Amino acid sequence: MPPIPPSRPPGFSRRTLLVASAAGLALLSAACTSPGDEREQVTSEQADELAGQVAVQESLVAAFAAAGAADAGLAAAVAELAAQAGEQLDRLRAAAPGSSTVPTSSAAPPAGAGARTWLRAQVASTAASHAAACLEQSGARAALLGSIAAGLRGQDGRLT
Repeated sequence: MPPIPPSRPPGFSRRTLLVASAAGLALLSAACTSPGDEREQVTSEQADELAGQVAVQESLVAAFAAAGAADAGLAAAVAELAAQAGEQLDRLRAAAPGSSTVPTSSAAPPAGAGARTWLRAQVASTAASHAAACLEQSGARAALLGSIAAGLRGQDGRLT
């Protein structure tokens, strides 16, 4: 007499369970990465704040140019820092599309050696502004502002 095949346990087959698990995992990963993630939704206040930070960075780029005009030796010494400030401005503009501002003119730097001190104060002020604004943003915008603020703190140290 041939042996009786073992009976299946009641419920789902392994194949059905595997397919259901894969489908559930796909749905879960799609839900976690959906573009509608609340953390990435920008409020109008956040958009306005980010646009304001674009203007702050534009003022810093203008400050580098003004300090360089006031002291030719300083212009050569801070050319790399000025280029970094310009790149940071480009990143901020990309993160805040539609924000078109005109840089506000700040007081002109003193001629000669005082220009470095004035520029350092402008860099420190901009870093503090970006760091404070970072707290009101979320996701990539917060990371961008925090990164720029940290970079400007480094520039402040190099200007000593």
